[in-house]
Formats: sequence, C-alpha cells, structure tokens
Amino acid sequence: MSTGDLLSIEPQELQFPLELKKQISCSLQLSNKTDDYVAFKVKTTNPKKYCVRPNTGVVLPHSACDVIVTMQAQKEFPPDMQCKDKFLLQSALANPGATAKDITPEMFNKESGNHVEESKLRVSYVPPPQPPSPVREGSEEGSSPRASVSDNGTVHMSDYTAPASRAFVERAHVEPEDNSSEALISKLMEEKKSAVQQNNKLQQELEFLRREGNKSHGGIPFLYVIVVGVIGILLGYILKRT
Repeated sequence: MSTGDLLSIEPQELQFPLELKKQISCSLQLSNKTDDYVAFKVKTTNPKKYCVRPNTGVVLPHSACDVIVTMQAQKEFPPDMQCKDKFLLQSALANPGATAKDITPEMFNKESGNHVEESKLRVSYVPPPQPPSPVREGSEEGSSPRASVSDNGTVHMSDYTAPASRAFVERAHVEPEDNSSEALISKLMEEKKSAVQQNNKLQQELEFLRREGNKSHGGIPFLYVIVVGVIGILLGYILKRT
C-alpha cells in the first residue's frame, strides 16, 4: 500500500490474469484519511489499451473510492509475459463539497503552487486461474490396485485385489458365448428328438393304412403312395436341419 498525505492506494501493482480475446479488469482502492476533500486523476502510458472508470473523481473525507481499470482484449501474448505499461495517480486538495464536475486540469498543476501528490503504479501479467480438477466418483475403487509386500515376500490379499477384478471382467466376456453355444445345441437336440417321435408316429399310421388297404382292395392304394412320398420329403427336410 502506498500511503501519502492525501490518499492511500491499494494495490501498488495492477495485476491482470491475461487471457487472449477477453477483457480483463482489476480494481484500485483509494482511501482518504484526511478531513479534506481530495480530487484524483488517473493517467497511463498506453491510453488506447486501458479503460479507467472513473479516471477523475473526488474522495470524501475519511472515505474510500474504487477505480476499475479494464484492459482491452489482447490478440497475442506479449514476449516473456512482461508489461512495460505504467499508471500515474495524481491527487490534490479540493474545495469542500466539490464533485467530479468541479475538477479542472489546473488543480494538478504543481507550477501553480498546488499541493499535488503522485503515485506510479506498475502493471504485470499473471497466469489465469486454473479450474479445479474434477474428482470422479468412485475414484478410489477405480484406482490402480496396490499390493503391500512383507519382508518375507508375502502379498497381503486385503490390498491386492486386482487379479480377482480382472478375472471377473474376463469371465463376463466369455460366459455369454458358452451359454449361447449350449443353448443352440440343446435346441437342436430337442428338434431332433421331436423329429424322431414324429417319424415313429407316421410309421405307425402308414402301417395302419397299409393293413387297411390290403384288407379292402388286396393291393397298395394310391393314397398310401401319396402319404409315403410326403413323409419322405418331411423326413429328408428334418434330418437335413439336424
């Protein structure tokens, strides 16, 4: 903090967390600990780069005033992150009840015999604040397993659980394939069994029809021939699938 007879200034160095293509602001606090009205004026060596609000004003007795300095958006980082810009804050006594409209350039003219104080402020760039790293839930469970080994080379199983976890993952990928194969084989066996049963049933019906045909006509009926052909086609299709 710079403490003069009229105003104290905090801070003495304007620090800007530099980010490209973004306006950045910082503030100055001017404190008046006197019983007088104090006028101030802010100047800079690079007026096109900065905007100061207010750049002139009056600080009431035993009061404080904030000045906001805004740096215009920059297109590129400066070499070595160094800044040569400077600010000059001038303060002078003002008439009681004075306001910003009553400030004139002559009030800060030392040659006129006025009591004028001047404070030079430096400018520096600082890295922008980094956002906190996100903490994922269950990070401890998903972290790398650690094994503690005693002096005799024994691994404590309470700390070393990674193999069981990996085995579970491997089984989770293998077991569905085995279950699928077993289900397919079981289904084919059931179909084959059903086909055999159906074949036996058809054989019995054919034998019955043959006997009935022999009794009635003394020969093989035409219906018997048709039924035999259909049965042969069905059996060939079913056995081919199995």
